[in-house]
Amino acid sequence: MALIVQKYGGTSVGSVERIMAVAERVKRWRDQGHQVVVVVSAMSGETDRLIGLARQIQTRPDPRELDVLLSTGEQVTIALLSMALSAQGCPARSYTGAQVHILTDSAHNKARIRDIDAARVKADLEAGRAVVIAGFQGIDEQGDITTLGRGGSDTSAVAIAAALKADECQIYTDVDGVYTTDPRVEPKARKLDRITFEEMLEMASLGSKVLQIRSVEFAGKYKVPLRVLSSFGEGEGTLISFEEEAVEDAKISGIAFSRDEAKLTVLGVPDQPGVAHQILGPIAKANIEVDMIVQNIAAQEAMTDFTFTVHRNDYARALEILETCAKALGARQVLGDEQIVKISLVGVGMRSHAGIASRMFEALAGEGINIRMISTSEIKISVVVDEKYLELGVRTLHDAFGLDQAVAV
Repeated sequence: MALIVQKYGGTSVGSVERIMAVAERVKRWRDQGHQVVVVVSAMSGETDRLIGLARQIQTRPDPRELDVLLSTGEQVTIALLSMALSAQGCPARSYTGAQVHILTDSAHNKARIRDIDAARVKADLEAGRAVVIAGFQGIDEQGDITTLGRGGSDTSAVAIAAALKADECQIYTDVDGVYTTDPRVEPKARKLDRITFEEMLEMASLGSKVLQIRSVEFAGKYKVPLRVLSSFGEGEGTLISFEEEAVEDAKISGIAFSRDEAKLTVLGVPDQPGVAHQILGPIAKANIEVDMIVQNIAAQEAMTDFTFTVHRNDYARALEILETCAKALGARQVLGDEQIVKISLVGVGMRSHAGIASRMFEALAGEGINIRMISTSEIKISVVVDEKYLELGVRTLHDAFGLDQAVAV
């Protein structure tokens, strides 16, 4: 008998029929003698609908009240799934994040989990019940409802699995595993049987939508075995593990990309200590995450141009902040560009194979794709290019590195 935590996303519970199908799957695991905890998202489209309602009232909805509103989406799903399980003869009990006492910080809309009280869940499991928990949400020390940000149900599931010391955390989605890249962009994309936590962390941080980055961080930190499967069919999915031996021959494991990028440049700021902090400090205080950073130096004028990227949703606010900073610094101008994307190569094999970057740049140049920014680490190379080149760039690199083959060339 194993303790399994299963997470089902919005498309997996997008209708009553789909919820009934999830209940059947959960019951099958229970019938095999396993204890099962289920973490669910809101029904597909529900979170967007709720955000739309909020924005009809406030252009920038109050963060605390928005969390109160958004948390209702998962509450609907947990109740319906518990009813479906009971209807199939499987005793079940549902809980909101607050009821399980998923304690978070107070960063509304982007909260981080601090602790989980698993006592109530363990008691139900021992009593022979399946437990259904609302993902994406928690409660802070003041008793206010919080949400974890987009994809937060993945993080909820992994955190709950860690708290329960589960044997495996299974993430059920609308895809049957992790692919070398998005099959909707490159039809020749190949499903990976296995990928390392390190690679999956990079893929998630660089735009892969399969798993939220914080869920992978949690799984790696607490050594939670993680598997990505399809809720629409059977199969082994993709195992995310610590073992690199199975992929040591592969130079590149996958290509991630992000359409949600925006670039900001402050032209003509003094080239002196403290300038980067004066620019990025106010950005950080606004809870805006910065990704790639490039600073150019014009030696003759002792001036520099400072460029960085942010999520496109934060672009307008970041631009507003920079306009104020630019005046204080005496900068010449602030420029912004929302028509960019980021494409990234990821692979633990990069550590022991030289020439990956030059090969990447050669392939993109061959298609006339100009690189705007570059960022590297031990196991990834990211480039920013014009948005119109996204699909061509991904397909070009997929072919150049032979990712449709079992072992990349």
